[in-house]
Amino acid sequence: MRVLGVDPGLTRCGVGVVEGVAGRPLTMLGVGVVRTPADADLGLRLVAVEQGIEQWLDEHRPEFVAVERVFSQHNVRTVMGTAQASAVAILCASRRGIPVALHTPSEVKAAVTGTGRADKAQVGAMVTRLLRLAEPPKPADAADALALAICHIWRAPAQNRLQQALALHASKAPQAPRAPHA
Repeated sequence: MRVLGVDPGLTRCGVGVVEGVAGRPLTMLGVGVVRTPADADLGLRLVAVEQGIEQWLDEHRPEFVAVERVFSQHNVRTVMGTAQASAVAILCASRRGIPVALHTPSEVKAAVTGTGRADKAQVGAMVTRLLRLAEPPKPADAADALALAICHIWRAPAQNRLQQALALHASKAPQAPRAPHA
């Protein structure tokens, strides 16, 4: 499974590609950051994020895209930029028919470090260890993007089994009688 992880942001949008399957060693195929100038027009910044993500999709051809789920923060301006960059990533993947999964920050931290309260340094250290890298990816947005991809690879099999079980259960559930047409 090849996953593009996206840590959305308008100034720094972390991107990282990881390949592998749960229970086996994982391989980093690329990591970086799509940057936009903070003083540029919002529309131009969003176009720059789109172009950057499109380049990553073209180059690495992921089977899935894992994006950090935007959560409420105290700084509304920051959360708006994060939400806008997230929407761009989802749009780019969806336009190509690539499935998108959203993972919360605590879900990613728990998957990678064992605790949902891990700090950025702990996440970076575990990403370095899990991908057998010489040093932690910098900036933290890049390490977070790799953590998102790792989280998805590890969680996807269980999520798929759950969705299949729910679909099977729904298909076997008795149907409510339909009202006759008048």
